Amino acid sequence: MARPEPWQLLAENYPVSVVMQTRFQDIDPNRHLNNVAFAAMFENARVRLNRALRPWGDRPRNERSMVAAVTINYLREGHYPDDVEVSSGVSRIGISSYVIAQAMFQNGHCIATCDSIIVCRTDGEGKPLRQAVVDELEKMRTTC
Repeated sequence: MARPEPWQLLAENYPVSVVMQTRFQDIDPNRHLNNVAFAAMFENARVRLNRALRPWGDRPRNERSMVAAVTINYLREGHYPDDVEVSSGVSRIGISSYVIAQAMFQNGHCIATCDSIIVCRTDGEGKPLRQAVVDELEKMRTTC
């Protein structure tokens, strides 16, 4: 697995951040945040970004977004009860898909990064993103 790019390790390169509380149930037997907790926090922040970009009520009924792939790089141990900050943005825009890049920070350190490929489907098929969608995605670009 490739190491994250240097820009991915800096919170200021992402347009949106959300602070999340860690939970006791998020720790593993070694008293570190477990991989499922990392994935859940990235998912929560990703869904918030997607809903801000494209509110469900504003989407055509025949248009859907779905996660095609998720890659998480675990860089450091995370600890309970310290909060984490998950920073998110759109790093790439393709013809019918886009990539949400994220980084998780705790106590001033990047502890993980995540890239999620989001595919847009219309009438059950991959079709080019509508220009209105591209315009909204452009507003959430990462600084890379």
